Amino acid sequence: MSKKKRSIVQAALCLTAAASLVISGGVVQAKGNAATPAKAKNVILFVGDGMGAAQRDAIRLNTVGLNGKLQMDDMPYSALLRTHSTVAVTDSAAAGTAIASGVKTYNGAVGVDANKKPVKTLLEVAKGLGKSTGLVTTSQITDATPAAFGAHVEDRSQQSKIAKQYLDNSKVDVLLGGGEDFWYPAGNPGKFPDHPAEDPSEESKGTEGNLVEHAKKLGYQYVTSKEELQKAKNGKILGLFANEEMFQQKPEGEGDVYNPVVSLKDMTQKALDTLSSNKKGFFLMVEEEGTDEMAHENNAKLTIKAGQELDKAVGVAKEFAKKHPDTLVLVLADHETGGFSLEPVDDKDESGDGISKEDGPFSIFGSKEQFYVDWTTSGHTGVDIPLTAMGSGAELFTGVHENTYVHDAILKAWGVKK
Repeated sequence: MSKKKRSIVQAALCLTAAASLVISGGVVQAKGNAATPAKAKNVILFVGDGMGAAQRDAIRLNTVGLNGKLQMDDMPYSALLRTHSTVAVTDSAAAGTAIASGVKTYNGAVGVDANKKPVKTLLEVAKGLGKSTGLVTTSQITDATPAAFGAHVEDRSQQSKIAKQYLDNSKVDVLLGGGEDFWYPAGNPGKFPDHPAEDPSEESKGTEGNLVEHAKKLGYQYVTSKEELQKAKNGKILGLFANEEMFQQKPEGEGDVYNPVVSLKDMTQKALDTLSSNKKGFFLMVEEEGTDEMAHENNAKLTIKAGQELDKAVGVAKEFAKKHPDTLVLVLADHETGGFSLEPVDDKDESGDGISKEDGPFSIFGSKEQFYVDWTTSGHTGVDIPLTAMGSGAELFTGVHENTYVHDAILKAWGVKK
């Protein structure tokens, strides 16, 4: 198959996968017959970083088979989101800002518009409503996606400034993830030693003083392990569980590993247990970063594994929402990574070279069938990404929209005017 023809086929597969998600999720509705959404008390927003429609299909096939449904797909409403920033292909910072603030901006921007002016985020709105707030990720807690909800900086690399803003400005109640290196100044390692064997480049590099000690003085419980997290009491919690990301991403077979010391599921459960004590409700953003980082390395095996861990966390949120029907649960991505596509087993089609060669075969759960994964890039792409929704206000999430719509629709679900 020629490169041009293969690209056309890959694009068609992605569009077909995306369309199937939208149609099955209840997008097709009679005009003028949309129900008035119930007011949401709690919002749980999941971001599978880099997770496009084809990634969701690969995770589904490998986990529950041809006719099964992932937790993230077994929801009554769905939509498609356009992801461009001020250019055609976004990064996580600009996409996160669009979702969190309803404003398109330049790549690298966190919580600021194209003129570098701060824009109010959903997390800040929630705080103003008296709700509790939380950010959870397998990346650095100060990485682009969580930062877009709780900070305002002109460049996503300013991670220590982001950390300080979490504590002093947005006052996030629960912060769980990696990135301890940005909370301690150079030469002052915390729980996790500088220059670990798995990645000697990691070391403390904070620019704002000892922010862990600062957090403790502000009343945060600081935890660095699963056991400590489980023992933490309701209130403010700062959990940092790695120097940087909570996994190691390298070209496939060269030291890549997905092994968070605390699972995304467990972090999500603890965040829900803690934040739900507020009678006024809460806003929680949960990100799986491995779906993006592993796709950057064109590692389909660990992209799928990270997606499976995300799905377990979504299951926890759905159980919570069943017991608390005034909860809105959303699962989406900020963008797609890798130009990921699904292909049949075909010995005559072994395209690509280097890290972009085909991955597989992968089993289809419950059958003897298999599939391969192919890639077109190790970067981001500009394709639309799927969103699925359930709970209070979920009726708002149908159709095809700019990613800024997520911000606007959540405000409506809260009964807040834009």
